[in-house]
Amino acid sequence: MASKKSLRSKGSLILGLIVSFLLILNLPAPPNQPGNATPSKSTYQPSPENLKMREWFQDAKFGLFVHWGIYSILGDGEWVMNNQGIPAKDYEKLASFFYPVYFDPAEWVSLVKKAGMKYIVITSRHHDGFSMFKTKASDYNIVQATPYGRDVLKMLAEECQRQGVKLGFYYSLLDWHHPDYFPRGATGHRTGRPNQGQWENYIQFMKIQLGELLTNYGDILSIWLDGYWDKREANWHLDEIYDLIHSLQPATLIGNNHHQMPFPGEDFQMFEKDLPGQATQAFNVGQEVSTLPLEMCETINHSWGFDLQDRNYKTPRELIQLLIKAAGYNTNLLLNVGPMPNGRIQPECVERLEAMGEWLQKNGESIYGTRGGPVAPRPWGVTTQKGKTVYVHILNYQDQALFLPGFKLKVHQASIFPGGSKIRFQKLKEGLLLDLSSIKLNEIDTIIKLDLK
Repeated sequence: MASKKSLRSKGSLILGLIVSFLLILNLPAPPNQPGNATPSKSTYQPSPENLKMREWFQDAKFGLFVHWGIYSILGDGEWVMNNQGIPAKDYEKLASFFYPVYFDPAEWVSLVKKAGMKYIVITSRHHDGFSMFKTKASDYNIVQATPYGRDVLKMLAEECQRQGVKLGFYYSLLDWHHPDYFPRGATGHRTGRPNQGQWENYIQFMKIQLGELLTNYGDILSIWLDGYWDKREANWHLDEIYDLIHSLQPATLIGNNHHQMPFPGEDFQMFEKDLPGQATQAFNVGQEVSTLPLEMCETINHSWGFDLQDRNYKTPRELIQLLIKAAGYNTNLLLNVGPMPNGRIQPECVERLEAMGEWLQKNGESIYGTRGGPVAPRPWGVTTQKGKTVYVHILNYQDQALFLPGFKLKVHQASIFPGGSKIRFQKLKEGLLLDLSSIKLNEIDTIIKLDLK
């Protein structure tokens, strides 16, 4: 067992100099870390089932986001209807081309498990207004409007139940196709809809569809809402919608991608293409971090929906380090794929997901079931914690010692994970100093496991 006595002589002097240097730097903690999060001013009281699901959600850490719809046929992303100004009557023709002959839900769910993911969130209806499930609210759906004629969400839900993976549904509040989405919002102005409509009819349409999604597909992990930002001034009847969801399935978690603090009735807070509080994207500027469970969503390449010419794939190293950082920020990573119109997930995405799964098989103990650690995220990496164990994830560092400022917990033992080789450490009043001189740093993540007293 290491102690101050074991760090004498020359080695102690070198480590002491490093400490002094780091203290002089006096690196501040990044703003808006989970520990300093602003609480939601919600009066909503979640059910016991909901609180239990929140706990499961935070333990799960890693999920698959799926953007898939008739837009995949054009191979230009999920915003193609808006970006190319395609009139609704012309866009509707895509449904007659949609026949995903290679869609295999067992293959999808098996990949999710191989990647170390615990849940899936799939687009049930995106901004183009096309429903990827059987619905009585409109015949503009995959069962009635395509030659495929099958409910892919039903097929996926049944396979998730067989393989023990939880399923959630993305649902767009915004609709570029529905005539009663009126007055228009900030997008979808070139889709040829009449300049009239009944907003209350549109609200009723959404209630019917959400009721179907929460009645016909088994237990649902989450409803992932998007598009509120298109009409911030509108009366979305969110209190009624949230009450409907919670009444049908009390455990279901509600999130809304509105880029603001959570509203009453929401169960988790999401951050699009950003770690909580970092605001590298313009739409996240000013979004504070709540005390609710957190989730960030990100793409493997650039696009959410299938884009034939998008070759901007992140490397396995980048994606694994993003997952680690997310855990250190006390948030889940919801990593997206945009399946091709034939129903297959792009091989470049499969390759990267499998690489992440291989890493998690060896190192998952330091991610699953953890919460953000006692040291706020730093340029060199993050910490995670589970019970009396702290995991120090060193992602970008070259020196032979690492100082953890403000570390107050009592450490019994420090070791390399996995493997268990002991390393020396020194507890100082300013924090904890780890001796890295005897180890070779891993190019992805060097994990130091701290067993607490």
